[in-house]
Amino acid sequence: MGAIAFFDVDKTLLSRNSAAMWVRRERRLGNLSLPQALRGAFWAALYELGLIHADDLIRDAARTLAGRRERDLVERTLAFWREEVSGLIRPGARAAVARHRAQGDRCWLLTSTSCYLSEPVTEVLALDGYLANRFVVHDGLFTGEMIDPICFGDGKRAHAQACADDAGVTLASCSFYTDSLSDLPALLAVGYPVAVNPDPRLRREARRRGWRIEDWGLPEQPALPPAITKSP
Repeated sequence: MGAIAFFDVDKTLLSRNSAAMWVRRERRLGNLSLPQALRGAFWAALYELGLIHADDLIRDAARTLAGRRERDLVERTLAFWREEVSGLIRPGARAAVARHRAQGDRCWLLTSTSCYLSEPVTEVLALDGYLANRFVVHDGLFTGEMIDPICFGDGKRAHAQACADDAGVTLASCSFYTDSLSDLPALLAVGYPVAVNPDPRLRREARRRGWRIEDWGLPEQPALPPAITKSP
């Protein structure tokens, strides 16, 4: 068995940011109040300005789930996947997975998205597993806490290291595909970092370091959000 190829999800395997799509969908369905949506937008703006860490954003989002049933979120996420996300997989993503399979490599998601969305992505692409953000659940209800480490930034590197250790391989033999400079710790840790449709900051960094830059294209028929109205 070969090494491990790690894949980011949002704007890497997928052509769009599923987190932003999820917030809009939850608002349309009435599962997210206007104050909650505005609070999320405010936190996201602070993150874009570099005034807070994404860990804070993720933990804040988790706290809004406190007391809610995990089963409900699982069902809503699967509907989200079927109706809006499944058609967003980039053609180059499938080709990259096939290439690593042919080399005998294992393929894992390494993503800041939730474990609930990571599961159908893993299944559809026939990957070996996923490293994603997970939530503390007690008696079927969310506590509002996250399971550490948060799968973002240096937390992604830690998850990748643990996965490689379990597989008996070194990160120096592994690859990581991502679009974002926020994944720099994991990119620096692997032997084969690849910038996929990178954001401007990662594109500059990749050029500076001589990393591969790939364009995985767009889906032939990008999924469009359906017109959703909340049931009376």
